Amino acid sequence: MENEPRHNELMHQYELPLEGKMALLKYVERKDGALVFTHTFVPPELRGRDLAARLTRYALEDLRRRGKKVVPQCSYAVKFLERNKEYADLAA
Repeated sequence: MENEPRHNELMHQYELPLEGKMALLKYVERKDGALVFTHTFVPPELRGRDLAARLTRYALEDLRRRGKKVVPQCSYAVKFLERNKEYADLAA
C-alpha cells in the first residue's frame, strides 16, 4: 500500500513508497541474526518530511517484534539511535 512502510526481505530493505518514489533503509543480516543498517535513502524531492525517521522507526519496531538486534552502520541510523534511547535495547 502506498504511504505505508513495508519489509522487503528478498531485497534486504525496508521501503516507504510515496508519490511514485521510494524511500529505503537497506540492511545486511549477520550470521547471528542481527541486521546491519547499511544505507538510508530518501529521494531529494521527498526530503524534509521525516520519511527516514518513519522508516527507521518502522524497521526497529519490526526487529523488536521479531526478537532481532540492530547494528547501525549508516550515519543516519547511528544518529537516530543516539536520539531515540527507547531503542537502545535493540543494539547488538
